[in-house]
Amino acid sequence: MEHGVNDIDALVREEKRLTAVESHSEAWAEGLSAGIEPEIIAEAALETAFGEMLRANGETSALALLDRMREKVIAGAFEPERLKH
Repeated sequence: MEHGVNDIDALVREEKRLTAVESHSEAWAEGLSAGIEPEIIAEAALETAFGEMLRANGETSALALLDRMREKVIAGAFEPERLKH
């Protein structure tokens, strides 16, 4: 079966996403092991992410990401039984 360019791009993007999730999960676990509360880890992660998005892509891109994340929260995408890594 031959994959189209879009299929290959989607596979590469998913592999990158999974690698990022693994890296963030390790950092989260290290923070917890150091006695840092989950709320503090989460806030620091979000501040870092949005700061990097602003620097790399500007305010419009950062706000679009914020909107997408808000919609995912409303849709229940982060509920424990629906999380997938």
